[in-house]
Amino acid sequence: MKRSTAAVIIAIIMCLRPAAAQPADDEAKIRALENQFAAAVTAKDLDAIMKAYVPDETLFVFDVIPPRQYVGAKAYRKDWEDFLAQFKGPPKFEITDLQITAADPLGYSHSIQHVSGTDTKGEPIDLTVRLTDVYRKINGNWLIVHEHVSVPVDLNTNEPDLESKP
Repeated sequence: MKRSTAAVIIAIIMCLRPAAAQPADDEAKIRALENQFAAAVTAKDLDAIMKAYVPDETLFVFDVIPPRQYVGAKAYRKDWEDFLAQFKGPPKFEITDLQITAADPLGYSHSIQHVSGTDTKGEPIDLTVRLTDVYRKINGNWLIVHEHVSVPVDLNTNEPDLESKP
């Protein structure tokens, strides 16, 4: 069986498992990873941000920032570096509505993430995105292996809605 097929089967099994069967410890570890990630963004600590992700070329990310697709940790690190450079001082970053499902060796979550602050020109930055992460447990540690960032679109204007709340 190919690895990608096995991953799909595991993901389907995870969706079918009753909530009581999910290991609470794994969910707690993923929640801790997300909390560390949020603290790292607020601190503008690029190295700490990247500790949440698998550190090789298997990382795959769909982002809202062009080119909108990043393959590998090195490429996504550059995306984060450029994003953080837009802020004068540290941004305020928060994760809400975090829902986690975990079944060793895979897990996933979805959340709402809000970032605000001041850009290098003194203008306010305030945006809200929807995020889905896929995690893999590697050597006992949960790491993000796939991330999908999105924003709602106002179909009347075809403009992104960066302030929408769920």
